[in-house]
Amino acid sequence: MKPLHLTSILVIIVTLLSCSSDDSAPDNQDQQNEAIYFPPLNSDTWETKSISELNWNEAELQPLLDFLEEKNTKSFMILHKGKIVEEHYFNGHTNSTPWYWASAGKTLTTAVTGIAEEEGLIDINNKVSDYLGTGWTSAPLEKENLITCKNLLSMNSGLDDTLGDDVSPSNLQYITDAGSRWAYHNVYVKLQDIVAQSSNTNWDDYFDLKLKNKIGMSGSWIALGSLSVYWSNTRSMARFGLLTSAHGKWESEQIIPETYLNDATNTSQPINEAYGYMWWLNGKSTYHLPQTQFEFPGELITNAPNDMYAALGKNDQKIYVVPSKNIVVIRMGESAEGENFGLSNFDSEFWEKLNALID
Repeated sequence: MKPLHLTSILVIIVTLLSCSSDDSAPDNQDQQNEAIYFPPLNSDTWETKSISELNWNEAELQPLLDFLEEKNTKSFMILHKGKIVEEHYFNGHTNSTPWYWASAGKTLTTAVTGIAEEEGLIDINNKVSDYLGTGWTSAPLEKENLITCKNLLSMNSGLDDTLGDDVSPSNLQYITDAGSRWAYHNVYVKLQDIVAQSSNTNWDDYFDLKLKNKIGMSGSWIALGSLSVYWSNTRSMARFGLLTSAHGKWESEQIIPETYLNDATNTSQPINEAYGYMWWLNGKSTYHLPQTQFEFPGELITNAPNDMYAALGKNDQKIYVVPSKNIVVIRMGESAEGENFGLSNFDSEFWEKLNALID
């Protein structure tokens, strides 16, 4: 028998190494190539996927669920490429029980504003008074005319945010020029009036026709004072998160314009890096929070992936979207620990627990 030539030995070694590495590659490659699943409309059918299929650490699931229950959670869902990996309800809540989105629902207004612009009904770069007429604030006319629809989306209208939820003209007072100050302000709801007037209908009907019915959401807008808050079941919130994660497309239909949605989920103005069009953005070097003008250093949620963006609502209503992980995560419930306006200690603690499961 002839001895093997060195070149032949090297070929054998390379082949063996290649085969060895390929053994673990198919799962990851299959997941990457897997098409996004969309649950059918007007149906409770929703395909699932197991933790074992994803090679997640199943031993960390129960500690996560225990934490969620301890933190007053009512419902929790994880989608991977659209399929349900985990869905849990606590304290008598069910998959049909409605709950409020609070400010997480601002992103619904964002989405519908983009749809209206795509239809040619509005231009977000136009001033608000082009649609509502002058006198919609109590600011001097030349200052009011500086405020664009985009300023409302970006929370830099320059109007005084300290005067409460009332968005009548007398309560919308000038504090500085639009674009020069970021402040979390309910004046964003004027976008709903703009869409309604521009479409010659009302906000609820336009919302239902252009968004809700197209993706099979349930729920409705409930008036609370001068604001409307969206209520729905958890799966409806998950459907909206899925639509957003799919770049605004549901199956073959582009519902939210992709370019607009990309703008909405990236920094919208230079003051608060962690804010798009009512979506909160992780992975930025600084951020601002509601009800303060202080700039905080570092990321919004230190334990969350850098590319995560989120809809955050009062008392810990959450939609987390993570493109790099192909996941959408929903949390609804009572406040985890004391009243808050969106971001809380819960976010970082939750992501520590979730990372133990999915990483």
